[in-house]
Amino acid sequence: MKFQDDNVYIERVLNGDVSAYASLVTKHKSLVFSIVLKIVNNREDAEEISQDVFLKAFQSLNTFEKKSKFSTWLYRIAYNAAISKTRKKKVELVAIEETVITNYSTDEIGQNIKELDENDRLMILEKALKQLPDEDNLLITLFYKNENSVDDISEITGLTVSNVKVKLHRIRKRLYEEMNGLMKRN
Repeated sequence: MKFQDDNVYIERVLNGDVSAYASLVTKHKSLVFSIVLKIVNNREDAEEISQDVFLKAFQSLNTFEKKSKFSTWLYRIAYNAAISKTRKKKVELVAIEETVITNYSTDEIGQNIKELDENDRLMILEKALKQLPDEDNLLITLFYKNENSVDDISEITGLTVSNVKVKLHRIRKRLYEEMNGLMKRN
C-alpha cells in the first residue's frame, strides 16, 4: 500500500474524518511495536503499550505542532510509554560495562568481515546484534534499519545529539568486536 504524507492524514483527522487515522496506524504500527518491544521485552506488554500509544497520539493529535515529523513525535510517545511501563514494573536495569577493547583495530576486523560471503556476514551481524543491550539495539534499529536521522533519534529518545553520535560510534565498535569474536569461534 502506498501511503500519502502523514500531514495529509492528520489534516483529514483534524477536519473530522477520523477514519483517516487508520492509515497512520497502518503506516507506523510496525516501528512503534518494534520500539516498544525492544524496551519492555514482552510481546503482550508491547502490544498493549502500542495500542495505548496510538490512542494517546489520536487524543493529542490537535497538539501536534508539526515542528518535527509526525513519525518522530509518535515514536517519542512510544519510547516514553515503554519507559514508563518498565518503571512501573520496577524492573531493575543493570548497567553493562564497556567491553575491554582488544588489540584489534576496526580496520583489521573490517577486513576479516569482508572476507566472508554476504550470507555469513548477515548471519554473524544478526548474532552480534542479539548480544547488544536493548537500548543499543534500539538505537541501531532506528538509525540503520529505519533510517532516522541523529536529530530524530535524539528527539525520540531524549538523548542529546552528541550523546546519540557517541553511542552509535561505541555500538558500531562493539558490533565489530562481537562479529570478530564470533568469526574466531566459528
